[in-house]
Amino acid sequence: MPSEHESRIVIQGVEIALGFPDEFSFQWIGQKDPLDQLLASWLVIDKDDLPLNPRLVGKPGVGKTTMAYSAAKMLNKQVYIYQCTMDTRPEDLLIMPVIDMSGGIRYVASSLVTAMIRGGVCILDEANRMSEKAWASLAPLLDTRRYIESVVAGLKVSAHPDFRICVTMNDDASTFEIPEYIHSRLQPQIHLDFPEAEEERRILRENLPFIDEHIVDYVVRFLQRAHSHNESYTIRDGINIARFAAKRMKSLGSNPANRENLLREAISMTLGDEALPHVL
Repeated sequence: MPSEHESRIVIQGVEIALGFPDEFSFQWIGQKDPLDQLLASWLVIDKDDLPLNPRLVGKPGVGKTTMAYSAAKMLNKQVYIYQCTMDTRPEDLLIMPVIDMSGGIRYVASSLVTAMIRGGVCILDEANRMSEKAWASLAPLLDTRRYIESVVAGLKVSAHPDFRICVTMNDDASTFEIPEYIHSRLQPQIHLDFPEAEEERRILRENLPFIDEHIVDYVVRFLQRAHSHNESYTIRDGINIARFAAKRMKSLGSNPANRENLLREAISMTLGDEALPHVL
């Protein structure tokens, strides 16, 4: 197996270029139970045991990818994030042929296959946007076989024993039902809900340490009221609202009397006027 610094590997006589890990300053501040559940699912407790392939489910913006990234970093693992779309093809997920400068063909491993080879963590983000054909290419990886077959490169690649995977899935109407044979391979299901008020306050402070407390309190009150009415507004929306409001106040040199109007404006311009009834 290659070290984390090697950019190429030869498998069955075929040279494969590897990708690079994703490096972010993500830190999980939310609920502890889902984080513990994710870490437990990746645990191997016996020489005959295998890690599970958890799926993180929740509304867009509740922190699924952040939590998975943070969990992987807690295990001192490299993290590779693959953004899934409805156009994702099997070769996109696995190994792609590309034309090099000399006009020849070379093969490039996806984030997923790079993580498999290096023993890192792959996060398939928004995985329920993929078609069944893309899912089918992952079936042997997600069961006890733990390998992929690249038709393009004519290779079978086995996963490093330290390889871990999880998928995030948005709980909304813009996604597809995943095939049952894949559904049974993606267990356990870990559900992320909206954060409590204090968690949202901490997340805002962590992401926007430069904004004043009045903005933080206003946005948290708005989000908590929206949650109580089953609206889908998330902490990601709250961060955008707070950031824009702070920018407007800075650019206008606003005095405290104008703050409320600028905060309402930020909510309206971020989420639309339909969000304003949840402003206290």
